[in-house]
Amino acid sequence: MFLPFFDTLRKTGVPVSLREYLSFLEAMAAGLATYDAEAFYFLARSVLVKDERHLDRFDRAFAEAFQGLDQITPDQVLDAVDLPADWLARMAEKHLSAEERAQIQALGGFEALMDTLRKRLEEQKGRHQGGNTWIGTAGTSPFGAYGYNPEGVRIGQDGSRHQRAVKVWDRRDFRNLDDQRELGTRSLKLALRALRKWAREGAAQEFDLDGTITATARSGWLDVQTRAERRNAVKVLIFFDIGGSMDPYVRVMEDLFSAARSEFKHLVPFYFHNCLYEGVWRDNARRWDQQTPTWDVLRSYGSDYRCIFVGDAAMSPYEILHPGGANEHWNPEPGQVWLERACAQWPHHLWINPVPEAHWSYTHSTRLIAEIFKDRMVPMTLDGLTRGIRELR
Repeated sequence: MFLPFFDTLRKTGVPVSLREYLSFLEAMAAGLATYDAEAFYFLARSVLVKDERHLDRFDRAFAEAFQGLDQITPDQVLDAVDLPADWLARMAEKHLSAEERAQIQALGGFEALMDTLRKRLEEQKGRHQGGNTWIGTAGTSPFGAYGYNPEGVRIGQDGSRHQRAVKVWDRRDFRNLDDQRELGTRSLKLALRALRKWAREGAAQEFDLDGTITATARSGWLDVQTRAERRNAVKVLIFFDIGGSMDPYVRVMEDLFSAARSEFKHLVPFYFHNCLYEGVWRDNARRWDQQTPTWDVLRSYGSDYRCIFVGDAAMSPYEILHPGGANEHWNPEPGQVWLERACAQWPHHLWINPVPEAHWSYTHSTRLIAEIFKDRMVPMTLDGLTRGIRELR
């Protein structure tokens, strides 16, 4: 019965195994989602999805496998879907407030609603709009689309407007977790957490349960032990390209910085424009009298730092290859020289590009920087960042 659903999951890219599918069938056979469509959805998602990155793919596969349940034409609405009547009744009750349920009961309940719909289908001969009785649009009838009624059956509408229909299907809440989409702060944190190395440092302020039990057993009386808090010991340098062609990506850059700041205790941000040259900034206002010499950065932060550049890599090739090629000042040395020095100083390096990967080949400068970074350039998607973090370990 559910083999088409299983096939759709595999085609959509959800890596579901045969063992997981059999576990799903066992759960259904055990009655864990009997007569409840919402419970069926969450049960299937819990059993068949192993990674948050695949939640959006699962929703798309679920919609494809069970499409049409809320778009049945009027002459098919009662006969096309073979569902138990008590299942439909329970779904109706689940999506209505207590006040709405009271209104429905006053009108005769769910069975009366279905009986009335059946009669209207038999009597109505054409299209109707704006009324309060016939099946139509933009009215207050219980049957139809794009109108309002607290007790309704939605027919021929591509989505809910007032969230009042008896059945609301195909809602997707996890699009930002798709590993091919641009990242939000939450999914950025999820990806950055892979770059963690735990160490205990600082004052011994955290209660040590195991140590307390051991010390108490040895001494014969309660001997409370404390230890230093465990923190992420990874140190990160991050260089943000700002201004010019990076202006459309300000929001995603802010999200990345917010996520990185929350995940790494040792995080040092700098700002540059287009390419790395002899000076960088600690303030994104980029005042020329407040530059930090790049040589000072190279000397101050050891090779144990993880170095991340974030930029679209879109510029004139002269800005990378030639002295004086920078568009805002005269650079004595080519940008390529400074990028190569940075890669040599910090062997664990990465370039994150907010431009979709499919567009990189159209820009000569992007290909140049990817070569300097030995192809350690990844797109700003969950999949891309996961690959990049693997390079930084």
